[in-house]
Amino acid sequence: MERRRSPRPSVRSVDRPRTRVAVLGGEIDLVRPEEVMAILAAWVAAGAQRLIANHNLHSLYLLRKRPELAAFYAGADLIEADSTPLLAFAGLLGLPARSFHRCTYLDWRPHFWSLANRHGWRVFYLGAAPGVAQRAAERLSADYPGTVIGVCDGYFDAEPTSADNTAVIDKITAFAPDILMVGMGMPRQELWILDSRAVLPSCVILPVGAAFDYEAGAQKAAPRWMGRAGLEWLFRLASDPRRLWRRYGVEPWSLVGPALADLRQAHRERRLGRRTGSGGLPVPQPVGEAAPIQGGLDLGVDGGEPAAPTQVEKDLIAERPKAGLVDGEKA
Repeated sequence: MERRRSPRPSVRSVDRPRTRVAVLGGEIDLVRPEEVMAILAAWVAAGAQRLIANHNLHSLYLLRKRPELAAFYAGADLIEADSTPLLAFAGLLGLPARSFHRCTYLDWRPHFWSLANRHGWRVFYLGAAPGVAQRAAERLSADYPGTVIGVCDGYFDAEPTSADNTAVIDKITAFAPDILMVGMGMPRQELWILDSRAVLPSCVILPVGAAFDYEAGAQKAAPRWMGRAGLEWLFRLASDPRRLWRRYGVEPWSLVGPALADLRQAHRERRLGRRTGSGGLPVPQPVGEAAPIQGGLDLGVDGGEPAAPTQVEKDLIAERPKAGLVDGEKA
């Protein structure tokens, strides 16, 4: 196996509690993609069931329209920020949010699959059209042969009592995953996890949208420069205007009320427009039993230098900004 030229730097976040902040009616954890991977790896090693959720403007809109989603987010052990505009607004409120806190599948993809390959993780993906996830799994297996990948398409009756749903859960349980990725779009993937979590095996669960559609080439991801500029939404809108015009042109207006409320509170607390550091909040909140993890977890070294990136990883890494990672918004 190829090796990296230099080890990854140690991940700073494992020595500090994560900071959870409230914004636009939801909550997010201000963590970097590499910090998410450190936390995820620790949870896999612990063998306990954990849930990593994510928020963007679309999910915050859905949270207001579908109250049952509140239980999903209340049960999440970590909530990623999946939106550059959301983080920018949080920063305006004087919260310690930065663009490098944006976390999506594409942000941590190379690091995740490198870890999965090195540690032999079992990854199950539920979602996509018939044949798409299998094609993605074949491509990923070629690049990361140490990873065991199982898939099931998302075209089934997701009602908790249906025979289809029982068969899907039985298949996941029999596979015994370390990681379960659910990519059926919002809010279907979140509601399925909420309904099924009690009977799912002990693993780390992540809703990941169109992750395997990207891997299979069924959908094209926006150029990373558009992500860094916060313009990924524009690429997606231009690619599928009939499906997405409402999401990007109408839904954000429903958040005007919560935005005004946040602005008034920030003004009362005299933090509106103030730029704070990552430790700027008075009470950082650890999330889940595994936080904080002590001791400095260097995920780049496992009995030697870690594996060299694949060409896909090199392309993605080369396009990242030096001070942060990718900006934009995910499905």
